[in-house]
Amino acid sequence: MRYFENVMDSNDRKEIIDNIAYLIEEKDEPALKNLIVSTHPADLAEILQDMDEKERDYLFSLIDAETASDVVTELDEVTREEIVSELHPERLSEIVDEMDSDDAADVVAELPQEIQLQVLANIEPQDRTEVEKLLIHEEDTAGGIMALEYIAVYDDQTVDDAIREIRRRAEEIDEVFYVYAVDRGNRLVGVVPIKSLFLRNPRRIIRDIMHTDVISVNVNMDQEEVANIVRKYNLSSVPVVDQHNRLVGRITVDDIVDVLQEEANEDIQRMAGILDEEILQETSTFRITKNRMPWLVVAFVGQLMAAFVLSQYEVTLTEIAALTFFIPVIMAMGGNAGIQASTIVVRSIALNEGGATGLWDRFFREFRVAMLNGLLIGTLLALVIFVWPNVENPMILGSVIGIAMMIVIINSSLFGAIIPFALNRLKIDPAIATGPFITTSNDVLGLLIYLSLATFYLHHLR
Repeated sequence: MRYFENVMDSNDRKEIIDNIAYLIEEKDEPALKNLIVSTHPADLAEILQDMDEKERDYLFSLIDAETASDVVTELDEVTREEIVSELHPERLSEIVDEMDSDDAADVVAELPQEIQLQVLANIEPQDRTEVEKLLIHEEDTAGGIMALEYIAVYDDQTVDDAIREIRRRAEEIDEVFYVYAVDRGNRLVGVVPIKSLFLRNPRRIIRDIMHTDVISVNVNMDQEEVANIVRKYNLSSVPVVDQHNRLVGRITVDDIVDVLQEEANEDIQRMAGILDEEILQETSTFRITKNRMPWLVVAFVGQLMAAFVLSQYEVTLTEIAALTFFIPVIMAMGGNAGIQASTIVVRSIALNEGGATGLWDRFFREFRVAMLNGLLIGTLLALVIFVWPNVENPMILGSVIGIAMMIVIINSSLFGAIIPFALNRLKIDPAIATGPFITTSNDVLGLLIYLSLATFYLHHLR
């Protein structure tokens, strides 16, 4: 593990890539290996991601197995898949053998079945057993992201026993945050922070110094829920237990960072109607079209409904041509207000902030914000119409359109807050379906509100 490295910025990376290209062209392997040794694995991963395939494969072939194992875990999914697919099973086995159990399981799980068997057959028997244990778990659960490298001692052992266990496994485990205490049935009964351990008398019994209020997660818990627990309680790592409370692994904070990034990317993809195949450079035009078409159809139907609403107010639009000038303003402002409100609520649901009571408090806060925003924007629009050229009765029309704007913003904000609640209650992921619902409701209801008030002005106030 490298602790003292200069952080590489984009300019440094470009310069290094240019140097590498030159060294590869010159076939200067000693210089390339020196560069590899002096570069952090995370930076090497970024460099490889920016290189063309031929140069990338050549550079990777010069990286020793231990460093390569760190580099592979830092690569994005596309580059990792491309590099791993080109490796000979023996070379791949050497790299997998150097990885922590959770990273090794992730890499092996992505391999074709035939290559999986070859790799597992060529790694150390203990490592093979650990990887096979992890492969049985769903990848998006605590079991799928946990590592089997952890320090555990019996609760009737001494502090000195625990310290000896740490020393014995120092090469196997990079970071030790806690020592877990188990009973003779391997059930988790306590935890001792590493700092506390070294400050105690070596003869003290573990059960006398351990914390018994252990925060743990079940092996089948969803990874997003695990991430929320780690974030909530500020944990450096969290133990994983089975249904009988037996200790089976641990999840460290670096894995949680990966989960948070993965979940955020997944939500963004879903909101856009884009699936993983496209991110991974899926080449099938038909398949990409099939993934995107449902969302485009929803938007298409919504716009048809908006067009129908417009057609019902043809007389009003003909009589007051100035109304058409402000339709884009009404629709855009309503849409923005709805997206703002829905984003806040979807985030609260995803992070489970405050439970049901907290979510309702957030809803009512969004309502108050919508009232104030609607009043301010509606007033601003009215003032614009007051001075708009060639408008009949600008004071009255401006007031009517200003009121319409205020109602549209309030309406869109309420829908933006309510729809994620409703979808969540129906067990539908709000990140997937909120956008189309908001777009459709805002376009249709926003136009109805705007043109209805304009018609009222035409018939009663003009």
